Amino acid sequence: MGYKNSSGKCGYVYILTNKSKSVLYIGVSSTLDKRIIEHKYGQGSKFTIKYNCTILLYYEKYPNINEAIAREKQLKNWHRSWKLNLIKSKNPTLNNLWKNLS
Repeated sequence: MGYKNSSGKCGYVYILTNKSKSVLYIGVSSTLDKRIIEHKYGQGSKFTIKYNCTILLYYEKYPNINEAIAREKQLKNWHRSWKLNLIKSKNPTLNNLWKNLS
């Protein structure tokens, strides 16, 4: 169950990392499960392909994609420590949340 706007497109902002958790990638999508699969199969951004970012650490759902895009821009300007604090507030053990989506 999700929030949807009149066009039926809710929005997600999400944070991925790699196996060593050395990088964080922030993205946005209207179809989170599909987008994560794309990242897993090397069809994501050049950054996620280069650093093998396939572990979903965090996501937020919004009523529409425009709100998600605004939040993505905000998070991309945050310091790494702020992002980690946000992630750990919802996912303290840094588990891969992808398993919870399916």
